Amino acid sequence: MVESRHNYGVFDRIAICVLLALTAIAAMTFRDYGLGWDDYTHSQYGELLLAFYTSGFRDTRAFEFVNLYMYGGGFDMTAALLAKVLPFDLFDTRRLVGAALGLLGLVVIWRLGRRIGGPLSGLIALVLLAACPLYYGHMFINPKDTPFAVMMAITLLGIVRAIEEYPRPAPVTGLLFGLGLGLSIGSRIMGGFAILYALAALILIVTVEARTDGLRPAAARLGSFLRALAPSILLAYAAMALVWPWSVLNPLNPLRTVFYFSQFFEKPWRELFASELILAPDMPRSYVPVLFGLQLPEIFLALAITGLMGALTMVAWPVKSIRRRSVFLSIALAASLPIVVAVATRPAMYNGIRHFVFVIPPLALLGGLTGSFLLESLQRLGRPALIAGVAVLFAGLALPVVEMVRLHPYQYSYFNQLAGGIRGADGRYMLDYWGLAFKQVSQELLIQLAQRHDAPEGARKWKIAVCGPHPPAAIVLGEQFDLTWDAKGADFAMMLGVFYCAKLDAPVLAEITREGVSFARVYDIRGRSIPSLFTFPPVQSD
Repeated sequence: MVESRHNYGVFDRIAICVLLALTAIAAMTFRDYGLGWDDYTHSQYGELLLAFYTSGFRDTRAFEFVNLYMYGGGFDMTAALLAKVLPFDLFDTRRLVGAALGLLGLVVIWRLGRRIGGPLSGLIALVLLAACPLYYGHMFINPKDTPFAVMMAITLLGIVRAIEEYPRPAPVTGLLFGLGLGLSIGSRIMGGFAILYALAALILIVTVEARTDGLRPAAARLGSFLRALAPSILLAYAAMALVWPWSVLNPLNPLRTVFYFSQFFEKPWRELFASELILAPDMPRSYVPVLFGLQLPEIFLALAITGLMGALTMVAWPVKSIRRRSVFLSIALAASLPIVVAVATRPAMYNGIRHFVFVIPPLALLGGLTGSFLLESLQRLGRPALIAGVAVLFAGLALPVVEMVRLHPYQYSYFNQLAGGIRGADGRYMLDYWGLAFKQVSQELLIQLAQRHDAPEGARKWKIAVCGPHPPAAIVLGEQFDLTWDAKGADFAMMLGVFYCAKLDAPVLAEITREGVSFARVYDIRGRSIPSLFTFPPVQSD
C-alpha cells in the first residue's frame, strides 16, 4: 500500500489538506490569544529596532533596552512593520505573524520527513507536530522560542540536504542553510547548536571516507564541500546582522551573550515543580526530561523516543551508506543534544519547557519516520494488523487534539494523561505561566459590569489590583481602569490562577476555567480589607 505511486499522492494530498485546514483555523482564532508577561516589552523592542533602521542607524536606543538586545528581534521587528500596513492592531498582528511562522515550521518538518522517509513519513511527522499542544499553543504567543524553533528546523533541512548532496551541495541548499543558521543565531544564541549537528555529521563522513578511500581523497572532498558552503557562512552572518544588529556592533558581542546567559541574569524567583516551590537556578536535573514526559502527547512520546533509538542504531549500522548514517546523526542530535546539555549543566530553568520548543520539531520528525516504518511493517503482516495500527495512530492523535479544543486558547498549558491532564497537574506544576487568561477575564469583567450597569462614582476610574502581568489587562480594560499591585482601596482584584496569587474571600465577578481549573479570576473587593494579593512574592514586571 505505502509503496505505490497512487498512495504516495494520497499522502501528499492529505498533508496539504491538513496544512490548509490549520491555516483556516489559525486565521479564525489568532485573535483569541491574549498577551503574556513579555509581549508589551517585546513590542517596544520591535519599534526601537525599526527606529534604528529608519533613522539611518542613528537611533541606538534598542541597544540599551532592558536585556532584549541580547536577543535578535526579527519577529518583533517584522510584526511592528506589518502592523503599519495590516488591518489589525499591533498585538493581533503579533499573533498572526506567530501563527504564520508556526505554519511554516509545520511545512518544513513535513518536507523533511518526506525527503528522508517518503510521503507517509512526512505526513505523520506533520500531524504529530500539529497535534502537539506545546508547539501549537506557543506558535501564537511566543515571540522568542517558536520563531527560533522554526529557524532551527529550516537550518536542519539545510544540513540534511547538504549531507545528502555531499561533497557538492546545490546553491538552494546553501541558501537554506545560510538563512536558517543566521536567523537561528539571530533569534537566540543557542542557534549555535546547529553548528554542532553539522560538524558531527561531517566528522562521521570524513572519518569513514578516510578509512575506506584514504585521507587525501577524503580531505579533498571535504575541501570541495567547505568551499561550496563558504557563501552560506557569509549569508548567515548577514542574516544574523539584519535581525540582531547589536551582534555585529562588536565582533565579541555574540560571545558576550554566551557568557551573559551562562549565568542567571535576573533576581531568582520560585516556581512550582513536582509540588515544590524551587528557585529557578536550583531546579533539579530532571526538570526538562520530566516536563517533556508530562507535556508531550503519549503517541508523540512513544514514536519520538522509538525514533531516537532507531536513529542512533542507524548511525552505528555500517551496512547503511555513510550519508544516510550522517543524516540520522544530525537529526538525533537535534532532538536530544540540547536536553542532554541541560541535564548535564543544570542551568536556571523556568516557564516550563518553552525554551526547548525548538527540540519538538526534530522529535516529531523522528516520530514520523518511526510511524511510517511501523505501518509498513504492519502492512506485511496483513490488512487487519495494518488497520489496527492506523486505528492506534488515529486514537493517539485524537486525544491531544480533543484536549487542544477544550483548552483553547491555552493549549500551551497542556499536560498529558500521565500527569492526569491539567487537573492532575494543577497545584503540582505551572500551567498559565504566560498569563494569557487576562485577556478573556478582562473581557468577561467588562461584560459583567455592563450587564449590572455598574460604574464608578463621579468622574473617578475603577481601581483594580492585579496579580499578574499588567499590560494584558490594561490593553483590554482601557482608560476607565487604574491598575495597581496594591489591594488597598481597590474596587476589584484580578488574579492569575497560579500559586503566588491568593484566593480571596470575596465575590467572584468573572472567572476563566478549563476542565475545572481556574486560570484567572476577578473578585469584587469593594468594602473589604485585603492585606495582600500574594501568597508568595512574585516577580512584578510589566
